[in-house]
Amino acid sequence: MTRSRLAPGTGIVTVPGAAPVLRTSGGEFLRIDTGGVTGEALVRRLTGEETSDGRAPGEDPHAAELARLVEAFEAGGYAVFVPPRAPLAGRTVHLLGDPVLTGPVARCAAAEGAEVHRGTPGHVAELAQAPRDDRTEGRVAVVWCLDSPVPEGLWDAADRLPGRGIAWLRCHREGSHSWIEPLAATPGDVTSRHVRLRRLAATPAHRELAAYWAGHRTPDTGPHPTEASAALIAALLTADLIAWADADADADADADAPSGGAVGRQSVGLPARRRLRRIDLRDLTFTEHPVLPVPDVAPLPAPAPVGTRGAANVTEARP
Repeated sequence: MTRSRLAPGTGIVTVPGAAPVLRTSGGEFLRIDTGGVTGEALVRRLTGEETSDGRAPGEDPHAAELARLVEAFEAGGYAVFVPPRAPLAGRTVHLLGDPVLTGPVARCAAAEGAEVHRGTPGHVAELAQAPRDDRTEGRVAVVWCLDSPVPEGLWDAADRLPGRGIAWLRCHREGSHSWIEPLAATPGDVTSRHVRLRRLAATPAHRELAAYWAGHRTPDTGPHPTEASAALIAALLTADLIAWADADADADADADAPSGGAVGRQSVGLPARRRLRRIDLRDLTFTEHPVLPVPDVAPLPAPAPVGTRGAANVTEARP
Protein backbone atom coordinates (compact mmCIF):
# COMPACT_ATOMS: atom_id res chain seq x y z
CA MET A 1 0.00 0.00 0.00
CA THR A 2 1.33 3.44 -0.93
CA ARG A 3 1.58 5.69 2.08
CA SER A 4 2.12 9.41 2.31
CA ARG A 5 5.25 10.84 3.85
CA LEU A 6 6.23 14.22 5.21
CA ALA A 7 6.40 16.79 2.42
CA PRO A 8 9.86 18.09 1.47
CA GLY A 9 10.95 20.88 3.80
CA THR A 10 8.62 19.90 6.62
CA GLY A 11 9.52 18.06 9.79
CA ILE A 12 8.24 17.05 13.20
CA VAL A 13 10.12 18.38 16.19
CA THR A 14 9.89 16.29 19.36
CA VAL A 15 10.18 18.67 22.28
CA PRO A 16 11.30 16.89 25.49
CA GLY A 17 8.41 16.77 27.94
CA ALA A 18 5.93 18.36 25.50
CA ALA A 19 3.75 17.45 22.56
CA PRO A 20 5.40 17.26 19.13
CA VAL A 21 5.24 20.27 16.83
CA LEU A 22 5.28 20.58 13.07
CA ARG A 23 7.90 22.77 11.42
CA THR A 24 6.53 23.84 8.03
CA SER A 25 8.65 24.38 4.94
CA GLY A 26 8.23 28.10 5.56
CA GLY A 27 9.80 27.85 9.01
CA GLU A 28 6.63 28.11 11.11
CA PHE A 29 6.10 25.91 14.18
CA LEU A 30 2.58 24.48 14.54
CA ARG A 31 1.41 22.53 17.57
CA ILE A 32 -0.06 19.10 16.86
CA ASP A 33 -3.05 17.83 18.82
CA THR A 34 -2.23 14.14 18.69
CA GLY A 35 -5.10 13.05 20.95
CA GLY A 36 -4.45 9.49 22.07
CA VAL A 37 -1.73 8.94 19.46
CA THR A 38 1.83 9.13 20.73
CA GLY A 39 4.28 11.43 19.05
CA GLU A 40 6.52 8.46 18.34
CA ALA A 41 3.73 6.66 16.47
CA LEU A 42 2.98 9.73 14.37
CA VAL A 43 6.66 10.18 13.51
CA ARG A 44 7.03 6.50 12.56
CA ARG A 45 3.98 6.69 10.33
CA LEU A 46 5.01 9.87 8.49
CA THR A 47 8.66 8.88 8.06
CA GLY A 48 7.91 5.38 6.78
CA GLU A 49 9.34 3.49 9.74
CA GLU A 50 7.82 0.17 10.80
CA THR A 51 6.05 -0.11 14.13
CA SER A 52 8.29 -1.31 16.94
CA ASP A 53 5.73 -2.63 19.40
CA GLY A 54 5.12 -5.89 17.51
CA ARG A 55 1.40 -5.28 16.99
CA ALA A 56 -0.29 -5.57 13.64
CA PRO A 57 -1.84 -2.34 12.33
CA GLY A 58 -5.36 -3.63 12.98
CA GLU A 59 -4.55 -4.26 16.65
CA ASP A 60 -3.60 -0.64 17.34
CA PRO A 61 -6.45 0.95 19.35
CA HIS A 62 -5.52 4.39 17.99
CA ALA A 63 -5.23 3.35 14.34
CA ALA A 64 -8.34 5.31 13.27
CA GLU A 65 -7.18 8.41 15.14
CA LEU A 66 -3.74 8.12 13.55
CA ALA A 67 -5.35 7.84 10.12
CA ARG A 68 -7.31 11.06 10.77
CA LEU A 69 -4.12 12.84 11.80
CA VAL A 70 -2.40 11.74 8.61
CA GLU A 71 -5.37 12.92 6.55
CA ALA A 72 -5.10 16.32 8.23
CA PHE A 73 -1.41 16.46 7.29
CA GLU A 74 -2.28 15.60 3.70
CA ALA A 75 -5.05 18.19 3.53
CA GLY A 76 -2.66 20.87 4.76
CA GLY A 77 0.00 19.89 2.23
CA TYR A 78 2.39 18.72 4.96
CA ALA A 79 2.30 15.08 3.78
CA VAL A 80 2.38 13.83 0.19
CA PHE A 81 2.06 10.46 -1.52
CA VAL A 82 4.87 11.11 -4.00
CA PRO A 83 7.62 13.71 -4.01
CA PRO A 84 6.67 16.82 -6.00
CA ARG A 85 8.04 17.22 -9.49
CA ALA A 86 11.01 19.46 -10.05
CA PRO A 87 9.73 23.00 -10.72
CA LEU A 88 11.00 23.07 -14.32
CA ALA A 89 10.09 19.47 -15.20
CA GLY A 90 8.41 19.33 -18.60
CA ARG A 91 9.95 22.64 -19.70
CA THR A 92 12.47 23.06 -22.50
CA VAL A 93 15.06 25.84 -22.25
CA HIS A 94 17.00 26.97 -25.33
CA LEU A 95 20.17 28.60 -24.04
CA LEU A 96 22.64 30.74 -25.95
CA GLY A 97 25.25 33.42 -25.36
CA ASP A 98 28.61 33.61 -23.64
CA PRO A 99 29.85 30.37 -22.01
CA VAL A 100 30.93 32.10 -18.79
CA LEU A 101 27.20 32.54 -18.08
CA THR A 102 25.48 29.83 -20.11
CA GLY A 103 27.42 27.08 -18.36
CA PRO A 104 26.13 27.90 -14.85
CA VAL A 105 22.61 28.60 -16.18
CA ALA A 106 22.53 25.22 -17.92
CA ARG A 107 23.53 23.44 -14.71
CA CYS A 108 20.99 25.33 -12.58
CA ALA A 109 18.09 24.88 -15.00
CA ALA A 110 18.83 21.18 -15.51
CA ALA A 111 19.04 20.66 -11.74
CA GLU A 112 15.51 22.08 -11.47
CA GLY A 113 14.19 19.62 -14.07
CA ALA A 114 14.46 21.58 -17.34
CA GLU A 115 15.53 19.99 -20.60
CA VAL A 116 18.32 22.31 -21.77
CA HIS A 117 19.35 22.74 -25.42
CA ARG A 118 22.11 24.91 -26.81
CA GLY A 119 20.67 27.42 -29.24
CA THR A 120 21.88 29.82 -31.91
CA PRO A 121 20.63 33.22 -33.10
CA GLY A 122 19.41 31.54 -36.29
CA HIS A 123 17.39 29.02 -34.30
CA VAL A 124 15.84 31.83 -32.22
CA ALA A 125 14.85 33.63 -35.42
CA GLU A 126 13.17 30.45 -36.65
CA LEU A 127 11.25 30.09 -33.39
CA ALA A 128 10.13 33.74 -33.62
CA GLN A 129 8.80 33.19 -37.14
CA ALA A 130 7.15 29.82 -36.57
CA PRO A 131 3.37 29.63 -36.11
CA ARG A 132 2.09 29.53 -32.55
CA ASP A 133 1.96 25.91 -31.31
CA ASP A 134 -0.61 25.17 -28.59
CA ARG A 135 1.20 21.93 -27.71
CA THR A 136 4.34 23.75 -26.58
CA GLU A 137 2.79 27.01 -25.37
CA GLY A 138 4.01 27.73 -21.84
CA ARG A 139 6.55 24.90 -22.05
CA VAL A 140 9.43 26.48 -23.99
CA ALA A 141 11.77 29.30 -22.98
CA VAL A 142 14.73 31.04 -24.60
CA VAL A 143 17.49 32.39 -22.34
CA TRP A 144 20.18 34.60 -23.90
CA CYS A 145 23.17 35.65 -21.77
CA LEU A 146 25.75 38.23 -22.84
CA ASP A 147 28.97 39.29 -21.14
CA SER A 148 28.80 42.61 -23.00
CA PRO A 149 26.32 45.32 -24.01
CA VAL A 150 23.64 44.22 -26.46
CA PRO A 151 24.59 45.00 -30.08
CA GLU A 152 22.01 46.99 -32.03
CA GLY A 153 19.25 44.77 -33.38
CA LEU A 154 20.58 41.51 -31.88
CA TRP A 155 17.46 40.85 -29.80
CA ASP A 156 14.85 42.26 -32.20
CA ALA A 157 13.77 38.83 -33.46
CA ALA A 158 13.71 37.34 -29.95
CA ASP A 159 11.33 40.10 -28.81
CA ARG A 160 8.68 38.40 -30.96
CA LEU A 161 8.92 35.12 -29.05
CA PRO A 162 6.20 35.94 -26.46
CA GLY A 163 3.75 36.33 -29.34
CA ARG A 164 4.49 32.69 -30.22
CA GLY A 165 3.85 31.44 -26.68
CA ILE A 166 7.58 31.14 -25.93
CA ALA A 167 9.07 32.68 -22.80
CA TRP A 168 11.94 35.13 -23.39
CA LEU A 169 14.59 35.84 -20.71
CA ARG A 170 17.91 37.63 -21.12
CA CYS A 171 20.84 39.28 -19.39
CA HIS A 172 23.80 41.40 -20.45
CA ARG A 173 26.71 43.31 -18.93
CA GLU A 174 27.57 47.00 -19.11
CA GLY A 175 30.89 47.67 -17.40
CA SER A 176 30.68 46.58 -13.76
CA HIS A 177 26.94 45.90 -13.90
CA SER A 178 25.01 42.96 -15.26
CA TRP A 179 21.34 43.47 -16.08
CA ILE A 180 18.67 40.76 -15.87
CA GLU A 181 15.66 41.93 -17.82
CA PRO A 182 12.08 40.83 -17.01
CA LEU A 183 10.91 37.49 -18.35
CA ALA A 184 8.40 37.99 -21.17
CA ALA A 185 5.90 35.20 -21.78
CA THR A 186 2.86 36.92 -23.32
CA PRO A 187 2.45 39.68 -25.93
CA GLY A 188 1.80 42.23 -23.17
CA ASP A 189 5.05 41.62 -21.29
CA VAL A 190 8.23 43.72 -21.22
CA THR A 191 10.62 43.11 -24.12
CA SER A 192 14.23 44.19 -24.54
CA ARG A 193 13.08 47.09 -26.71
CA HIS A 194 10.82 48.29 -23.91
CA VAL A 195 13.69 48.14 -21.41
CA ARG A 196 15.91 50.23 -23.68
CA LEU A 197 13.20 52.85 -24.16
CA ARG A 198 12.46 53.02 -20.42
CA ARG A 199 16.13 53.35 -19.51
CA LEU A 200 16.66 56.11 -22.06
CA ALA A 201 13.63 57.96 -20.72
CA ALA A 202 14.84 57.64 -17.13
CA THR A 203 18.26 59.23 -17.55
CA PRO A 204 19.29 62.79 -18.49
CA ALA A 205 22.30 61.21 -20.26
CA HIS A 206 20.10 59.51 -22.84
CA ARG A 207 22.26 60.62 -25.79
CA GLU A 208 25.38 59.26 -24.12
CA LEU A 209 23.69 55.98 -23.18
CA ALA A 210 22.40 55.52 -26.71
CA ALA A 211 25.91 56.15 -28.07
CA TYR A 212 27.35 53.62 -25.59
CA TRP A 213 24.89 50.98 -26.76
CA ALA A 214 25.63 51.80 -30.40
CA GLY A 215 29.30 50.93 -29.86
CA HIS A 216 30.81 54.42 -29.65
CA ARG A 217 32.97 53.58 -26.63
CA THR A 218 36.49 52.56 -25.66
CA PRO A 219 37.38 48.84 -25.50
CA ASP A 220 35.80 46.87 -22.67
CA THR A 221 37.89 46.63 -19.49
CA GLY A 222 35.57 44.34 -17.52
CA PRO A 223 35.15 43.17 -14.87
CA HIS A 224 33.98 39.91 -16.34
CA PRO A 225 31.81 37.56 -14.27
CA THR A 226 33.73 35.41 -11.82
CA GLU A 227 32.62 31.95 -10.76
CA ALA A 228 30.74 33.49 -7.83
CA SER A 229 29.03 36.30 -9.76
CA ALA A 230 28.15 33.95 -12.64
CA ALA A 231 26.57 31.57 -10.14
CA LEU A 232 24.53 34.45 -8.69
CA ILE A 233 23.32 35.52 -12.13
CA ALA A 234 22.46 31.91 -13.03
CA ALA A 235 20.51 31.47 -9.80
CA LEU A 236 18.49 34.65 -10.42
CA LEU A 237 17.73 33.65 -14.01
CA THR A 238 16.63 30.19 -12.85
CA ALA A 239 14.42 31.77 -10.20
CA ASP A 240 12.67 33.75 -12.93
CA LEU A 241 12.15 30.56 -14.94
CA ILE A 242 10.64 28.87 -11.89
CA ALA A 243 8.33 31.86 -11.36
CA TRP A 244 7.22 31.51 -14.99
CA ALA A 245 6.60 27.77 -14.58
CA ASP A 246 4.73 28.32 -11.28
CA ALA A 247 2.48 30.95 -12.86
CA ASP A 248 1.66 28.58 -15.72
CA ALA A 249 0.95 25.71 -13.31
CA ASP A 250 -1.30 27.94 -11.19
CA ALA A 251 -3.20 29.04 -14.31
CA ASP A 252 -3.78 25.39 -15.27
CA ALA A 253 -4.95 24.60 -11.74
CA ASP A 254 -7.34 27.57 -11.79
CA ALA A 255 -8.80 26.35 -15.06
CA ASP A 256 -9.29 22.82 -13.71
CA ALA A 257 -10.65 23.82 -10.30
CA PRO A 258 -14.45 23.52 -9.96
CA SER A 259 -14.65 26.76 -7.97
CA GLY A 260 -12.46 29.16 -6.13
CA GLY A 261 -9.34 28.44 -8.17
CA ALA A 262 -6.02 27.31 -6.82
CA VAL A 263 -3.90 28.84 -4.13
CA GLY A 264 -0.42 29.52 -5.47
CA ARG A 265 2.72 30.68 -3.76
CA GLN A 266 2.66 34.35 -2.94
CA SER A 267 5.41 36.30 -4.69
CA VAL A 268 7.60 38.59 -2.61
CA GLY A 269 8.61 41.93 -4.08
CA LEU A 270 8.17 42.78 -7.73
CA PRO A 271 6.71 40.15 -10.10
CA ALA A 272 9.22 38.52 -12.43
CA ARG A 273 7.54 39.96 -15.54
CA ARG A 274 7.85 43.54 -14.30
CA ARG A 275 11.27 43.39 -12.61
CA LEU A 276 14.59 44.66 -13.92
CA ARG A 277 17.58 43.53 -11.86
CA ARG A 278 20.99 45.19 -11.76
CA ILE A 279 23.86 43.14 -10.32
CA ASP A 280 27.04 44.87 -9.21
CA LEU A 281 29.85 42.47 -10.12
CA ARG A 282 32.25 44.18 -7.71
CA ASP A 283 30.43 43.30 -4.48
CA LEU A 284 27.74 40.80 -5.64
CA THR A 285 24.85 43.02 -4.59
CA PHE A 286 21.77 43.58 -6.72
CA THR A 287 18.83 45.95 -6.87
CA GLU A 288 15.37 45.54 -8.36
CA HIS A 289 13.58 48.16 -10.43
CA PRO A 290 9.96 48.12 -11.67
CA VAL A 291 9.55 48.39 -15.43
CA LEU A 292 6.41 48.45 -17.57
CA PRO A 293 5.93 47.76 -21.28
CA VAL A 294 5.89 50.73 -23.64
CA PRO A 295 2.56 50.99 -25.46
CA ASP A 296 2.63 51.30 -29.22
CA VAL A 297 2.24 54.83 -30.49
CA ALA A 298 -0.35 55.50 -33.16
CA PRO A 299 1.30 56.61 -36.43
CA LEU A 300 0.99 60.24 -37.41
CA PRO A 301 -1.49 60.93 -40.23
CA ALA A 302 0.08 61.22 -43.66
CA PRO A 303 0.62 64.86 -44.65
CA ALA A 304 -1.88 66.19 -47.17
CA PRO A 305 -0.55 67.08 -50.61
CA VAL A 306 0.42 70.71 -51.02
CA GLY A 307 -2.55 72.81 -52.05
CA THR A 308 -5.17 70.20 -51.29
CA ARG A 309 -6.56 71.93 -48.23
CA GLY A 310 -6.79 75.29 -49.96
CA ALA A 311 -8.50 73.76 -52.91
CA ALA A 312 -11.05 72.16 -50.65
CA ASN A 313 -11.78 75.48 -48.99
CA VAL A 314 -12.32 77.11 -52.33
CA THR A 315 -14.68 74.35 -53.37
CA GLU A 316 -16.66 74.65 -50.17
CA ALA A 317 -17.01 78.39 -50.65
CA ARG A 318 -18.77 78.02 -54.00
CA PRO A 319 -22.52 78.68 -53.96
